[in-house]
Amino acid sequence: MKKISAIIFIMFSVFISCKKETTLPPPQITPNPPKEAEIVEPAGDQCYVSSENNNTIKLSFNINSHQEVNGKLSYNLYGKDKNEGTLIGNMKGDTLIADYTFLSEGISSIREVAFLQKDGTFIEGYGPTTEANGKVSFTDKKTLKFDAKNTLLKVDCTE
Repeated sequence: MKKISAIIFIMFSVFISCKKETTLPPPQITPNPPKEAEIVEPAGDQCYVSSENNNTIKLSFNINSHQEVNGKLSYNLYGKDKNEGTLIGNMKGDTLIADYTFLSEGISSIREVAFLQKDGTFIEGYGPTTEANGKVSFTDKKTLKFDAKNTLLKVDCTE
């Protein structure tokens, strides 16, 4: 009798497991309501300076709500002519990438510049460049190097 009960139990289990399951419709996924866009007000002028070994680099700019940068940059390096001009670019994460249009020895030039924002400072980046259409640009921004000796400290904007 035990064998018959065991066989019936096994057959009953097989029939139950083979029974077609009714499928439930997939659960409805409702998207979260859109968050209100965060409005970032322009932070006003920001100014940074590096002064070492008779070399002075001054950077002043404003960032709008679209992370577009507008400003001025000047290099007064010992033994070289002073360069000063305008800066137009974008903040991409923590990195400022911009075109620097400047006058040096009476000649207007355009050079791409990069600055890494770190701990309230900006560190100038450098790397291989190429010239095309009168503009010097970095060949690969992913390989830029940022050297702490080129650190610009935040200062009050006095101009």
